[in-house]
Amino acid sequence: MKHHALKSLLLLAALTLPCAGFATDYTVQPAASKLGFVGVFQGANFDGSFSQWTATISYDPAHLASSKFDVDVNLASAKTGDSDRDSALPGPDFFDVAKFPTAHFVTTGFRDVGGKVIADGQLTLRGVTKPVSLTVDFKPQGSGATLDVSGNLKRLDFNVGGGQYADTSVIGADVKVTAHLVLAAK
Repeated sequence: MKHHALKSLLLLAALTLPCAGFATDYTVQPAASKLGFVGVFQGANFDGSFSQWTATISYDPAHLASSKFDVDVNLASAKTGDSDRDSALPGPDFFDVAKFPTAHFVTTGFRDVGGKVIADGQLTLRGVTKPVSLTVDFKPQGSGATLDVSGNLKRLDFNVGGGQYADTSVIGADVKVTAHLVLAAK
């Protein structure tokens, strides 16, 4: 009897002790979400987006250590609304989807910088992996949330638009990456 009572007491103690926090797992609602980018061509901004991508999101601003983003992007799904640009993006000078069909971003950690959360991670694009940091804006809404992220990267760091397209006075060096995700808690 003593052994059973001791076991019960230990179980009760374990359940009542404060436990380490865990991030909430979310499912992305694709119809209401968007993964996009902004580039510059001949001095004018242009918007683009990817229609095919998946994201695994575990996030809680109070438990950043257990939070994680893992995103795969089908690069052939890039569209900008300009037929010449849209036909060039999948080709060997830009995304080279025949060799590198996807891009992958995974977080390595999160940090709070003056009240703003920054997601640090590794982006693999065209076989090149480099660190990328994204600003995170998370807003709980009922049992779900919205998650907006943005950050900048240098396209030539990933060999995007090299060769004759490496001239940054024609195609800007910086690309802004943006996402608006509508999330439902799992």
